[in-house]
Amino acid sequence: MQKLLLALAFLALVAGLGVAGEVTLVKFDKDKKEVTVKEGDATKTYQISEKTKFTTNDEDGKPKEIKYEVVLKGLTSVKAAGRMKFEIVGTKDGAITEAKMPGRRR
Repeated sequence: MQKLLLALAFLALVAGLGVAGEVTLVKFDKDKKEVTVKEGDATKTYQISEKTKFTTNDEDGKPKEIKYEVVLKGLTSVKAAGRMKFEIVGTKDGAITEAKMPGRRR
């Protein structure tokens, strides 16, 4: 019984780290590394740190990690604000820990 309660407590802790889901980019501040997104009707601002992990799907549909510099090009694009959608996989203390970016169309 104790193991079950411990497992449930751990599950609640992990879920409490913040799993957002698909969001739409509102604006990105390159200097502060802050991204403002719209989740449903709510607008939230998150920090991007050195520890933030960005992934996308390759041509075969397999996830692959991408560098911040590549993500930066998409976030700073003139067309991105209000149109770019991506998935926030995890957050912690107002910072994005992992984000899944859309793949490039060819």
